[in-house]
Amino acid sequence: MVVRMRHTRAHTANRRSHHALKGGSFSKCDNCGVAKLPHKVCMACGTYNGKQVINKVKAIEKKQKKAKAKKAAK
Repeated sequence: MVVRMRHTRAHTANRRSHHALKGGSFSKCDNCGVAKLPHKVCMACGTYNGKQVINKVKAIEKKQKKAKAKKAAK
């Protein structure tokens, strides 16, 4: 099939000018000061909006226990 009304390169480029990716913005965690994405839980301390959401100490202990059990199974 032949294109009846071909778009020029300029019109194509104008249409695609909005397709560029934008860089992410970071904010500081109020609790620990680490850079984090806005509206997300801080992965360093586990707080969101001034409240403890994820218990990082418990998660680390669980990970170590799992690794120890895996090592003992070998």
